[in-house]
Amino acid sequence: MKISFVIPVYNEKDSLEELYNEIIAGVGSKTYEIIFIDDGSTDGSVNIIEQLAKMDSNVIVIQFYRNYGKSAALSEGFKHAEGDCIITMDADLQDDPAEVDSLLLKLNEGYDLVSGWKKDRKDPLSKKLPSKFFNLITRIFTGVKIHDFNCGLKIYRKSVIKTLDIYGGRHRYIPALAGQKKFKVSEIVVNHRPRKHGETKYGGRRFFHGFFDLISVLFLSKYIQSPLYFFGQIGLFTFAAGSIIEGYVLYLKYFEGEPFAKHFALLILGVLLIVIGIQFFSIGLIGEMIANSNQDKEARIKKITKS
Repeated sequence: MKISFVIPVYNEKDSLEELYNEIIAGVGSKTYEIIFIDDGSTDGSVNIIEQLAKMDSNVIVIQFYRNYGKSAALSEGFKHAEGDCIITMDADLQDDPAEVDSLLLKLNEGYDLVSGWKKDRKDPLSKKLPSKFFNLITRIFTGVKIHDFNCGLKIYRKSVIKTLDIYGGRHRYIPALAGQKKFKVSEIVVNHRPRKHGETKYGGRRFFHGFFDLISVLFLSKYIQSPLYFFGQIGLFTFAAGSIIEGYVLYLKYFEGEPFAKHFALLILGVLLIVIGIQFFSIGLIGEMIANSNQDKEARIKKITKS
């Protein structure tokens, strides 16, 4: 079994040689490759990983010309990974490569993805509290019952990484994305170490962005194939509300004898809700036609490939 290590790097020059040596010690006699993705580092990190590549033919260097973010780095690393199992970890030495055997053992219990759980996390409270909150929210809304979605230390079967589409900030929700595609996801407690060199690359903005990334993950996974379910429900609700309001105004007019002018604002509100409901329902129908058209196209491509 070949193991691919996929490691995004952004200004971590002081950690890289030590990380490499720990990976070699942790992997033992197993067949491996180490893919370093330099995400636009400016501190000379790429020079160090290029030196490692010259020493070890199993080290692969991918260099971005500027900083694109962790999702882009992981996505590119996944494209080049050739291993049967893929292990991701951060380059700051907080993830422990000695956990390789533990991750493999758990994966071999029949899981497709095993995520690390930094139960005893060596980070300041300002990072731990927001992380706990987002993990709780993600666990509730996605139904994937793990404690630490954003732990950098994970192991995947090859079938998982070749299926997932990672971009933006979706790397935070990889276990959720895998769970939505019916892959079996689990976790183990892993050793988390204090940062030895440099400083964290993640500020408070990531928690704000993470909220919108979660909405994106939930919406696209649940409604991308059936957009009418989402827009149709909103349209049906607003149309029904508008119809009830209009019915109430008509009742007042014809049974209570009150003129329309007395309830003009309510009359306009009802009409507005009915129009909005029809518009949402129409958007859902258009989205449904687009989704079905794409499915037909994929089916034709698969049929041509088989023939």
